Amino acid sequence: MPSSREMRIRIKSVKDLAQVTRALKTVSASKVRKAVAANYASFPYSQKAWSVLVSLALQPGHASLHPLLCERKNVNRVLVIMVSSDRGLAGSYNVNVLRNTLEHFDKFDHPVDYVCIGKKGRDMLMRRKARVIAEFTDLQDPVKFMDISPISHLVVEDFLAGMYDQVYISFTRYRSMTRQTPEIRKILPLEVDRSSLSKKIEIIGEKSVFTYEPEETEILDEIIPRFTGIQIFQAVLSSQASEHAARTLAMSNATDNANELVGILQLEYNKIRQQNITNDMLDIVGGAAAQNN
Repeated sequence: MPSSREMRIRIKSVKDLAQVTRALKTVSASKVRKAVAANYASFPYSQKAWSVLVSLALQPGHASLHPLLCERKNVNRVLVIMVSSDRGLAGSYNVNVLRNTLEHFDKFDHPVDYVCIGKKGRDMLMRRKARVIAEFTDLQDPVKFMDISPISHLVVEDFLAGMYDQVYISFTRYRSMTRQTPEIRKILPLEVDRSSLSKKIEIIGEKSVFTYEPEETEILDEIIPRFTGIQIFQAVLSSQASEHAARTLAMSNATDNANELVGILQLEYNKIRQQNITNDMLDIVGGAAAQNN
């Protein structure tokens, strides 16, 4: 049985740990509000850009409008952007996105290269001998579009150069404070799921004809690559919100568990202390009885 001194040291250690987890919970709760606000603030622009892309993709002969809209017949190599966090203590957040990525691409028919956003995902992939061609860490929180620009330029240039025939992004979709789901989306070549569109958008898209000013090529060369950056930007914002939500919940559970453990240890300490007092009293009574005899 441990001594009362050892129990006091252990109780103090658990209380100190609870203070740390409580502080991390408070910081993450503050950050998640900012990340969610930034995520929602980017929706209007993202939706407008998506509506333009939908209209372009529904045009007859849309594949010839721009190379990023053209599906390639032969797929030789695939690029995956995996979004994780730079720090741990976020529960199963990083493990879930890694598991979802590997389950999807481990048995892929084509060679797969990775671009990692976040140190944790980079480290986990490298431990599994995956081919990581680039890494982006220590991004602002919440991330700015200019931070994502180098990533989108890298992806678009490699795709146009023929190094990759398909590009996917693996990230975590923020649903609520208690629900975040890992997702994988194909971002190049840009494609539109017609079944997910409303009938109204389909009819307008099929009947509309665009007039470009000043030049069609000049406008599309600016709009379509930018939309790739917007998709990556939106995915990273959603992942950051998911990370902070997961860390808030994990630290809340850790704090509750630490407080519960303190209660259990305190009870054990009281039992040990009571036992020591009882033993001391028995020794005193035994000694007094021996003197009387």
